[in-house]
Amino acid sequence: MKLSRPVSWFLLAFGAWSWFVWITFVRNLWKNGSGLAFDDAGDPTGYFWVHLALAVTSFVLGTAIGVIGARGLRALRGHGAARTEGRGSTR
Repeated sequence: MKLSRPVSWFLLAFGAWSWFVWITFVRNLWKNGSGLAFDDAGDPTGYFWVHLALAVTSFVLGTAIGVIGARGLRALRGHGAARTEGRGSTR
């Protein structure tokens, strides 16, 4: 399966965006002082664990999607070089 250049760039950007958003969220979750993420004793609550699991899942999926986009771009670059070489050898 071949990915187009715009789709490959979209996937790569989506992966990077996912990392940016969820790193920011985890930082804010860790610093949470509202009582949602940590109870009065300072122990993590269910809210903390659920959202940490969501963040980890999003890191994994964002990485996988970004890698697919990067591989798509790499394949297009290699495909263009092969096409140019093929034209030069027939002349």
